[in-house]
Amino acid sequence: MAEAGARPWARSDEKHRAIVRAAREVFLSNGYLGTNMDLIASRSGVSKQTVYTHFGSKEALFVEIVGSMTGTAGDRVHHDRPELGDDADLEAYLRAFAERQLRIVTEPELLQLRRLVIGEVGRFPELAKVLYERGPQRAIAELTAMFEPLRARELLAGDPAAMAEWFNWLVMAAPLNRAMMLGDSAVPADDDLRRHVAEAVRIFLTAFAP
Repeated sequence: MAEAGARPWARSDEKHRAIVRAAREVFLSNGYLGTNMDLIASRSGVSKQTVYTHFGSKEALFVEIVGSMTGTAGDRVHHDRPELGDDADLEAYLRAFAERQLRIVTEPELLQLRRLVIGEVGRFPELAKVLYERGPQRAIAELTAMFEPLRARELLAGDPAAMAEWFNWLVMAAPLNRAMMLGDSAVPADDDLRRHVAEAVRIFLTAFAP
């Protein structure tokens, strides 16, 4: 009986995931104004009423897409981050982290999401708040937590929150802005990305090494 009772919940979760997948594709390709619930329902293989049952409105579904995509990207950057060993190379450690962060944040789908949110800020200011909280704000908080023990070990010197701000934007600002404004073709190739990260980390350590 327990198995049979679980099936409606499983089906509901499956529909929820299908709606989110379809909505992400439609919003990113058509923009907010070019998206309608009929198309999302058709792409996800459910009725329009089912879409409304799960999300209530197109606006709520859009907020869900923004939150889930930025949250997932943040998880990929920050989860399973290795600790710096006693004999490890701090510069190499920071470079490896920054390269992963920059590669994830400049993926085409995430760039398109950022452009889409920026275009809709006037209509839905809460979207920018979600993007900021789950993107840069979370990154800086995670970096602050990463730098606190490094300062305690006297590998870095300074305020961890200030170090986090500088590190994040030294790594992210130039390549992210170029890709946002010039399109996916401006996303740095691997060699360029590694060179940029190496220089960003060098500047960071010049400022914050003990």
